[in-house]
This record gives sequence, structure tokens and C-alpha cells, in this order.
Amino acid sequence: MSIKVPSPIKLKKDMSRLDLTMAGLGAIIGSGWLFGVLYAANDAGPAAVIAWLIGGVAVALIALVYAELSGMLPQSGGIARYPHFTHGSLTGFMMGWAAFIAYTTVPAIEAEAVIQYSQHYISIFANSKTNSFIAEAILMVLFYAINAFGVKAFAKTNTIVTMIKFIMPSVTILIFLFAAGHWGNYTMTMAPAAKVPGGFAPFGVAGILKAVGLSGIVFAFLGFRQAVDLAGEAKNPQRDVPRAILMAVGIAIVLYTLLQVTFIAGIAPSALAKGWAALNFTGPFAQVASALGLGWLATLLYADAVLSPAGTGNVYLASTARVLYALGNNRYLPAPFRKLNERTAVPAVGLLVTLIFGIAALAPFPTWSSLVGVISSATVLTYMIGPISITVLRKTHPEANRPFRLGGLNIVAPLAFVIGTMVIYWTGWAIDWKLIVAVLAGAAVYAAAASGKNSTLNKVDSASFKSAIWLIVYLLAMLAMTYFGSATFGAQYNHGKGLIHYPLDLVIVAALALAFYYWGVASGRKTEDGIAALKQITDDQLASGV
Repeated sequence: MSIKVPSPIKLKKDMSRLDLTMAGLGAIIGSGWLFGVLYAANDAGPAAVIAWLIGGVAVALIALVYAELSGMLPQSGGIARYPHFTHGSLTGFMMGWAAFIAYTTVPAIEAEAVIQYSQHYISIFANSKTNSFIAEAILMVLFYAINAFGVKAFAKTNTIVTMIKFIMPSVTILIFLFAAGHWGNYTMTMAPAAKVPGGFAPFGVAGILKAVGLSGIVFAFLGFRQAVDLAGEAKNPQRDVPRAILMAVGIAIVLYTLLQVTFIAGIAPSALAKGWAALNFTGPFAQVASALGLGWLATLLYADAVLSPAGTGNVYLASTARVLYALGNNRYLPAPFRKLNERTAVPAVGLLVTLIFGIAALAPFPTWSSLVGVISSATVLTYMIGPISITVLRKTHPEANRPFRLGGLNIVAPLAFVIGTMVIYWTGWAIDWKLIVAVLAGAAVYAAAASGKNSTLNKVDSASFKSAIWLIVYLLAMLAMTYFGSATFGAQYNHGKGLIHYPLDLVIVAALALAFYYWGVASGRKTEDGIAALKQITDDQLASGV
């Protein structure tokens, strides 16, 4: 008598193109629009509008790369899978570990944004850090509960919430266009007695570039990656994921640029008496609306300030769990991380670990602004492998089906890598050294653990190590550049003067980025796991009749 072997649990393919697009927009329309406009104005003044366009174009270039990758190889937690397919275990682990650092802190930052805005009408949050921490932790548990019910429940909840979330910033733009009459702010010259710069770009080009990396601009746009990470649960991933990515980024660029335009015009000139850098609001749009006599709008904005970040935190908790699931499938983590819940088919261990680490992140980073630079730099670092992986796959698997094929790859890919490297540099030493040391230390721990006699982890063989040398040297080079670079972007030593002055530092960073891009491409290779993943895609298509 034959014994019936139960079929393995698989991810449920319940997400439509609308769900994927809304996952991206749901991640994008979060705390970024509530706080990013203020911090961008602090760094760049009215020229913050240019910073949003630069940030949008930078992320769009990276998004185009992932549109092809996710169409060709739709994978749950794809950000952590692609480098594994092209460069092996060590490169894959470093990118996956950096992705976890970036992803796991986003639900925390969104929970902090909710509570920070709530201080307006719940005084116990303003007067007690303990109360704030408890409330933020409860929100994190709520995100976990929604995700634990399964991807279908998550997708439908998020789609509805995102549609509601999209209304508020759109209405704010329309109302501010008519009610915000301080258009002179764009060219305001500060009084000599104030001893602060004025005009359209009071802090010059350097201020604009600094705003891109540090104020939350790149952070706001990075939500497009949700469609990539949820590709393994899409109904028609090869068709829908690339379209969802491009739609989310395109809508976000228009929305955020217009929000910054109207915010600048809404500020009362008297609030700028000490200059743009001294501008300070706990609830930027809501407080400006109140100053304009739009109390009813301010009330709605305070309410939306709970919904928007909460919805984004929910999305990021889902995608972080998928990244851990991908790391488990890469065999960088123990077997429990690649198991799915029997009833809901979600990565249960990944969800729980994300919750625990997210709550832990609340303690060392008590404010929104203190977290955003870390997340932006870590995420861009993980994205920069995309332009390299796509070029390697074009060479090693030219015959693979690519529903979306990026034109001008030889220009777009290196340009995306250069711009991503710039964003990391603009973030500055104070943040980058912690991130780079954490990535390198994590790689060392992983390599040691995987080499153990009884270890079941994916070992770092000589081929994987050789393919990762470029990345290790790249991280060390970036560490050196942020240390010795100009004080404009936050050099903390040499008494703030920096050894490589602006703008020569930008030229050197761009040249280094190009060199490492081509080195990274040359280090890529055809891997067994990459071949197996492509074969699985083909088999799934044949089985479904596609």
C-alpha cells in the first residue's frame, strides 16, 4: 500500500495587479509626506522641490531595473534573492542582511510617526517617552496580527486603506494651491540682521543633495519595492509586478513634488524669521493649515496622520517577513525561516522575528528623523546590487523570458549604481559607518557560522568569496570616502573640514562608483540556484498553461 505524502505548503498567489500597486503606494504614502517636506525645507529651503525630483528620478532608475528583474524572476523577498542568483552566498547574505536592517526598522518608524502626530491631542504621549513606547509597541502588534491572517487579508486591507490614504494628500494639494498665498517664500531674502541665507536655494546645490539623502526623500520613494518582495504571491507576477512598480513610482513623484511646492507656499513668512534651517513643526501640514485658517483641514490631517503611517507600517512588516523567508530559502538562516504556516501560508517565523526586532528598534531611535537616514542608506545599498545583477543575468541567461525588457541597459544600469552610491555618500559618516560596519560584521559572523562542521547553512565557498571581493572593497571605499569627504555631507572628523573638498568629492565618488559597477558585473557568474529558479518559473508557466 502506498503512503500518500502531503504536498509542501506553497505561497498563496492571491495578489492582483491592483493589490501590488497599492502595496507600493501604501508603503510610499506613509510618514514621508507628513514629515519629509519639513526636513527637506530645513536642508534645502524652497529648492527642496528640486531635491524631490532628483530623489524621484534616482529611485525611478533603480525601479526600472527591478521591473525587469521581477518580471523575469518573480520571487518572494526578491531583493535578497537576485544577488544570490548572480554572485553566490556571501554577496547574497550581505545584501539580504542590509535589507533586513533597513526593512525591520520601517514599521518602527511608522509607529513613531503615528504617536508623534498624536501628541497634538493625546498629551500623555508628549509628556512620557514610556507611554509613547508602549503605544508604538501595541501598534506593531496590530500590524503583526493583520499579517498573520494571510496574504489575502493583508492585501485587501491594505488596498482599501491605501485608497483612503491617497485622498488626503491629494485634497491637501488642491486646497493649498488656492489657500496658500505665500509664493514669495520661494525668493525671500532674509534680513541681514538674521544672518541666515535666503533665496530659492539658500544652502546651494550641496543643500539640495543633502536633502535627498537625509531628509526622508529617498526614504519616501523606496516603497516601490513592496511589489518586488510580494511577487511570489502575485496571480500573474511576470505581467503585473513590473507594471505595479512603475505605476507606484510615477504617481509618487508627482504627488510628493506637488506636496513640497504647496507646503513652501503655505508657510507664514514670520515663521522664517530665523531661516529655513530653524523652521520647526511637530505636525507640519496640520500646523500650516491651522495658520492659514483651515482648522477643519488640520483636524483631518491629524486624523490621517494616524492612518497613513499605520498603513505603511503594516505593509513593511509583510515585506520584511518575506525577506527573511528569502534568506531562509537561500539557506542563510535556519530551516524554520523557510517554513510557511499550514493554514495561512505566510512565513510565520519571519513575521514574529520582524515584530521583535521592530519593537527593539524603537528604543535606540526615539524619533522619526533619527531613523530615516539609516533606513535610506541601508535600503539604497541593497538596491544597488540590482543594476549589477540585471547586467549579469543578461550575459549568463540571454535566452530567459523577460516580459519587461529595460531599454538602454548599458546606460541606465551604471547610472543607477552611481546615483545610489551618491545617496549613500550624501547620508554622511555618522550614519554610514554604523551601517557598513554592521553589514561587514554580519558577513563575518555568517561565514563563521556556515563553516561549522554540523552547519546546514549555505557555506561560503571559494567561488562565492571571489564573487564578493568587489562588494567588500566597495563598502570599505565608501567608509573611507564618508570619513575623509567634505564636511558638507557630514564628515565628523578633521575638525569638520574634510580632506576632500566639495565638489571634488562628488567627482571621486562618481568615478569610484563606475569602477565598482564594472568590477561587480565582471564578478558575476551563472549559479546553480539561478538556473534552478529560472527552470521553476518555466515549469510553473507550463503547469498553468501560460
